[in-house]
Amino acid sequence: MDGRIYICDDEVGMLRYLKKMLGGWGAEVQTYRCPLALLEVLQGGASSVDLLLLDIKMAELDGLETLRRVRGCRPELPVVMMTGHGSVESAVEAMKLGAQNYLTKPFPQEQLRAVVEQSLQREKLLVENRILKQKLHQQSGADQVIFKSPAFAEVHDLALRVTGVDSPLLVLGESGSGKELIARLVHRNSPRSQAPLLAINCAALTETLLESQLFGHIKGAFTGALQNQPGLLATAEGGTLFLDEVGELSPALQAKLLRVLQQGEYLPVGSTRTKQADVRFVSATNKDLEQEVVAGRFREDLFYRLNVITLELPPLRERPEDIALLAEHFLDKMAKRLNQPRKKISDEVMTALHQHDWPGNVRELENVIERSVVLALGPTLTLDLLPAKFRVTELLPTAATLSSFSLRDAEKLQVQRALDKTGWNKSRTAQLLGVTRKTLDKKIRDFELLREELP
Repeated sequence: MDGRIYICDDEVGMLRYLKKMLGGWGAEVQTYRCPLALLEVLQGGASSVDLLLLDIKMAELDGLETLRRVRGCRPELPVVMMTGHGSVESAVEAMKLGAQNYLTKPFPQEQLRAVVEQSLQREKLLVENRILKQKLHQQSGADQVIFKSPAFAEVHDLALRVTGVDSPLLVLGESGSGKELIARLVHRNSPRSQAPLLAINCAALTETLLESQLFGHIKGAFTGALQNQPGLLATAEGGTLFLDEVGELSPALQAKLLRVLQQGEYLPVGSTRTKQADVRFVSATNKDLEQEVVAGRFREDLFYRLNVITLELPPLRERPEDIALLAEHFLDKMAKRLNQPRKKISDEVMTALHQHDWPGNVRELENVIERSVVLALGPTLTLDLLPAKFRVTELLPTAATLSSFSLRDAEKLQVQRALDKTGWNKSRTAQLLGVTRKTLDKKIRDFELLREELP
């Protein structure tokens, strides 16, 4: 359970119980007995919080009034109300004021966990989709897809040709090769562009959470389902639903997704009343789905439903013409983000980028450029700013002398050279080598390195 949770309740015992439970499940918890103290923190604006658990009955300021003030200063913050058996009417009023859910005391641990996880996951998806929507609005057209290689041009042209139809699209490619970028390209050039494009990673959620997020659920469908909740199929009505890592779907969810594709209808969790779905499916995977079908892990009928149109993205190592273009694009992007002058790439760095085989594809290239820009002290990106794997030939001895070096000797020389390059700036050296400052200090002691020993 990831997330930062604030809890406000004037009962010390309840605060201790909640902090112990939620902290044990991995959440970062901050507790408040005083609603005014909570409001002061939230109104400051600097506090980062993912969820608020708020008691309704408090002496200093009741939960409903606290909720009104929270909505005024932090309208985006999801709130779960806590109430006793005799205050259900107040909980209903809280829902009208914008609370996301409520818990009735005393609540068991499993109900607490279900409600909190659902609230955190829903907020995460909403944030991701808001960011995605902002990116779509910022882009003016297909020119934002950066390429000049014939291999990617072929995929790009085919993607534009299928924007006018509603047939399911399956995007294949290695991780980081740009599958979601193609999904956005198809959506924003389609007749559905005015409706939402929603994305979900099928590998990131448990089967139960994924089913609820996709299809929605009705009140009472499971522990913690205290109200009806629409799923992404309903929220994306008229638009596009991007299913990333679709090859990770469980057999049960594969069957339910097949029904949507075949009949255009689905059942929310716990419901017996079908709903109609009007979305276009764009799916993506880095798995070989045909092999998954042969192995019995993926339904053959679902594969053919998803595979009406297929786009296979080439990995970055097969489109070397795009490396320099993409690197320059990421430099522009970083300059805008950091509001600083644009950096330049030295010839030796560009050579190193072209020699790398890019197992992480375009995403890895973007990360390398971002790292180098952040670490750079001057206007030009130099080789010492790249991760150590890009500088193996520089840091290690030559092939002629390598046979006389032990692994310890090679590691010692690498640390020596890195320290020399940074002028013994240990923080930058640790970043350069990809280790922690503590690890670097240990290496210096183990190798008995002294500054004056360096040439």
